[in-house]
This record gives sequence, structure tokens and C-alpha cells, in this order.
Amino acid sequence: MKVIVVGGGIGGLSLALSLHQAGIGVRVYEAVGELVPLGVGINLQPTAVRELTELGLADALARTGIATQRLSYFNKLGQLVWSEPRGLAAGYRWPQFSIHRGQLQMVLLRAVRERVGSDNVRSGLRLISFAQDRDQVTATFKGGGAAPVTDRADILVGADGIHSTVRRELYRNEGEPRFAQQLLWRGAIDAEPFLGGATMIIAGHFNQRIVVYPMARAAKDGQLLTNWVCQMAISDQSPPREDWNRKVEKDRVLAAFAGWRLPWLDMPALIRNTPEIYEFPLVDRDPVQAWSFGRVTLMGDAAHPMHPTGSQAGSQAIVDARALTAALLATTDPIEALARYDAERRPAMNEVTLRNRRFGPEAAMQLAEERAPDGFDRIEDVVSRDELEAAVASFSSAAGLDAAIVNSRPSFVPSGAQSK
Repeated sequence: MKVIVVGGGIGGLSLALSLHQAGIGVRVYEAVGELVPLGVGINLQPTAVRELTELGLADALARTGIATQRLSYFNKLGQLVWSEPRGLAAGYRWPQFSIHRGQLQMVLLRAVRERVGSDNVRSGLRLISFAQDRDQVTATFKGGGAAPVTDRADILVGADGIHSTVRRELYRNEGEPRFAQQLLWRGAIDAEPFLGGATMIIAGHFNQRIVVYPMARAAKDGQLLTNWVCQMAISDQSPPREDWNRKVEKDRVLAAFAGWRLPWLDMPALIRNTPEIYEFPLVDRDPVQAWSFGRVTLMGDAAHPMHPTGSQAGSQAIVDARALTAALLATTDPIEALARYDAERRPAMNEVTLRNRRFGPEAAMQLAEERAPDGFDRIEDVVSRDELEAAVASFSSAAGLDAAIVNSRPSFVPSGAQSK
């Protein structure tokens, strides 16, 4: 069996490693000419770290990222709303890692080139069309001024992001992504640790909030490379196209978050000292009724583009990769395998996408804002413990993050498969 993967991001490269481990031939095509470590932070949930560990990447993750030990929600004044352990501290057999998105992509890319072969990672080639017949699928790519390149395989997987060419061909009338009328400003800077140096914090409410966490060790002793996000509701109906490389002047961000000095975190100082700040709109797409069409399927942001609420997108793309590999191992019929993968993954991801629009597990912060906008003496006087637990546990179950389930679930790929 041979698989064409369209897209060399986190999902596509994870799929290439997983397929290779299972003995399935794979070739990755990436539209960007040179893959470089762009972007800012991402959180890998234990369910995704488990899969990358089974692919032999645990040590590389530990060297590159920070093992997150706690997640805490605060109101806009810095008063604690909810806090919970994460990763190993929460009973998982695998840690949660906060890591630079670009560095994670480089970890995956190096592994793919070493194991699958550099000749099977073809960059600078953009998919322009594909067609399938009874036996195979044919894909045509174009890059620069060169002649088109054609490849044939048993399966084609669209792992090409929220603006997926594969998805656009399958859903020609879908249109542009759905804009949530919020902007995200993101940056990364070496900074002094806060709250112990292994905590991810989210503070604020639906219309304005911050997300801050360390994601790597810094060059200066005692400091950590710290990822931060400032999120803001706006009145504009039409978004700019989301792009990790769209820079914004820090004065614009400071104007909105100048007063966000928490007892243990000076957000304005982080903003002022950050050399480059990036802006992109909060967007997703409506869930669809099918990912798989014959010999073609979708994964990651091409299949279920979602808001970053709950830190799910990258992790779920990695789980997609393993679930798809497992489906291909379960049957010799590629079409049946893609249908099985679709039936297993799509309903859950559709639900997570919709839950994220409703603030996901961060709904507890919104309850605190609505009931006590000027703060509180005790959170229990504002939001009951049962309400807080329900907001978090319900999302965890829907996203497949329950520790007992993650720990006990059989491996997607048989233990006999080895990472070489």
C-alpha cells in the first residue's frame, strides 16, 4: 500500500511516521519551499504525547519542551477560579508538553527524513488537482515555474490545514472559514518563571483574556521561553487571513491590555519586551458530514479546524494520524479503512469543534465574570464546585482526555511495529 500525504505540518508528518512504523509506504508533499520553525507555542496533551512516545520521540520532546504540571484559570483580576494538575501529576502515564510549534515540526521533520527518507518529503509543490479511479488516486502538484508533478497511490490524505485544497475540492461551496469576531495576538519571550515555572494560566473572560505558559528553557539561566496570547473581541465582521507571520505593532496590543498586571505576572511588561508579535483571527469551520470519499480523506485542521480553546488542535491531529494508521492495518481494503477512520474520529471531533465555540472548559471563567465582574472573596460563593467540575470534566470526556481511558486504551499500532 502507498499513501500520499498533502501537507507537511504536525499532522502530516506524524502520519508519515506512523505509516512508516506500520510498514505502509508514504510520500509527503508540502507547498512551502523550505520548512523552517515558524509559529509560537502549542500544548501537546498526554493522549498525543502517548502517540509520539510510541513513535520513539519522547526524549526529543523532553529536550525541546516543558512538561506542564498545572493548568489554572483566573478572572481578569488574577483571582483563582479553577486549578488542576496536568500530565503525570494528573495520573496520566505520559506528560503534557508545552512546546514551540515550529520546533515540534522540526523534531517530526528530522525523524521523517531519517526514517522515511528525504526523497519522500517533497517541498515547494502545491496540490492543484486529484482524481480517483477504481484502483488508485492520482494527484498533480505544481511548484514555481517547473512542470507539474504527478503521483499515484492507493490513498490520498489531506493534511493541508484550514485552507485545505483537498477539502475545497470535496466541499466546493464551503467558502471561507467562520470568523468568531476575535483577534489573537501572540508572542514569545525569555522571562522569569511564574507560579513554579511549569504552570499554564488562562485569565479573563470570553471577550478578553490572556493565555501564558513556559515552553522551553531559555539561554539565560533561570529564565524560560514563555509563550503568551492576548485574545480580544472586535466588532469587525470580516477577518484578515490568518497567518503565523502577520506582525502587529505592540502599541496596539498594549492599548487593550495595559491594565493586566496580575499579582504574579506583569502582562504589559511581557508585551513591551517581546521583539515580534503576531496577529491572526479566531476562525474555524462548521463540522461536515464526511471526511472520507472513496480513496481520499482528511485529517487535522483540514478535517476539523477548531478554536484553540482547550489546547486541542495539534494534539487531535496527532491522534488522527494514529487512528488512520490503525484503520489501514485493520483491513486490506483502503476504502473500507478510510470509512472506518471517518466513523471513529469525525463525530467526536465535530462535538469538540462545537464545544470550543461555547468556550469549552474555560466556561468556568465566564461564569465568574458574569456573576462577579468586580471580583470575589471566595470562588465557591460565586460558582459552585459542582459547576466548575462539570465545565471541565464534560469537555475532557468529549475530547477523549480522561486519564483512565488514555492510560488503558490499546495501542493504535501493534507493539510489533518498531520505530527505526
